[in-house]
Amino acid sequence: MATTRTAHTEWEGNLLEGQGVVSFDSSGIGAQPVSWPSRAEQANGRTSPEELIAAAHSSCFSMALAHGLAGAGTPPTRLETKADVTFQPGEGITGIHLTVRGEVPGLDEQGFRSAAEDAKKNCPVSQALTGTTITLTAELA
Repeated sequence: MATTRTAHTEWEGNLLEGQGVVSFDSSGIGAQPVSWPSRAEQANGRTSPEELIAAAHSSCFSMALAHGLAGAGTPPTRLETKADVTFQPGEGITGIHLTVRGEVPGLDEQGFRSAAEDAKKNCPVSQALTGTTITLTAELA
């Protein structure tokens, strides 16, 4: 069964001096302020589209990796995934780097790296971002 998740943004003002609020409609978890300086300079307590992409990618990747490991008979005890999304004003998103550290009993380093590469390639967020270079560092704890 397909699902649709919804968020919306209310923006006031121009790009450089304006600001907005991103609301998470489907989950109801609240709203976060967003602005150009939070995107291109310092966050200063506000989010950015790139941070939201990083959150989506790190969680999707973790789910895909956990699923793949469990399906191979080596379910993880713990996975910690970080996504770094690089934004260059005037160019856009220039790359995403995933870093995952996992506790996976019964799996060696090479097996973990292989499973992580598969998750990177196949998680739905990675697939949605195919126009962007995605790199990966994976290691066992």
